[in-house]
Amino acid sequence: MNDSQLLRYSRHILLDEIGIEGQQKLLDAHALVIGAGGLGSPAAMFLASAGVGRITLVDDDHVDLTNLQRQIAHSTERVGQPKAESARRTLLQINPEIAVTALVERVDDARLAALVADADVVLDCTDNFATRHAVNRACVAAGKPLVSGAVIRFDGQISVFDPRGGQPCYSCLFPQDQQFEDVACSTMGVFAPLVGVVGAMQAAEALKLLMRIGKPLAGRLMMLDGLHMEWTTIGVGRNDACPVCAAKTRENK
Repeated sequence: MNDSQLLRYSRHILLDEIGIEGQQKLLDAHALVIGAGGLGSPAAMFLASAGVGRITLVDDDHVDLTNLQRQIAHSTERVGQPKAESARRTLLQINPEIAVTALVERVDDARLAALVADADVVLDCTDNFATRHAVNRACVAAGKPLVSGAVIRFDGQISVFDPRGGQPCYSCLFPQDQQFEDVACSTMGVFAPLVGVVGAMQAAEALKLLMRIGKPLAGRLMMLDGLHMEWTTIGVGRNDACPVCAAKTRENK
């Protein structure tokens, strides 16, 4: 770490739980952020400012005027541009010393598996169950921790699914063989600051996982009622019959 980095990250280094060693772990780390919208914007921006050395952004969508109410990585002059590219520009403006890769594509299972395998932590900042389950399957297969967030209207939720410690996976909580209705912001609306709250928390959990400090949200689901500003936390147990993580455990025996 050079003198400039020591100064840039000094407020992290002052924390006993982080120090130079923890900050170096961030500089050496690779985070995969899937979705560069409402959640992905604040999550990726905090990862960049914290000094995560490599960040890969995946999003096949383009910036729309309706996004700007909440997707803070984008600006008015970037309307029509790919979100991944727009977010990459923002991250490098925040921290030009890191490496940011923008992938303007909708990844299939094979591509997703390769991307997850190359990352140290994965942040699911998407808005549909099919993609969330695909990301979860890839994380379980590769043994990589997943930080999942979701926001709609005035409600948000966040959890961590870490297959390394025998914790439940996303499919244990929302079984992939059950039908869950995808609710879009375009039809239901979303309270702008909530994506900032949940996205920032996703970044915090990802940083903790990379530095191996504190207690992650694995095995717990936090839900936020933003209209009344009330948090509720529930325990999430592992499903021994889960076709994703239980099957993977049996394969490893």
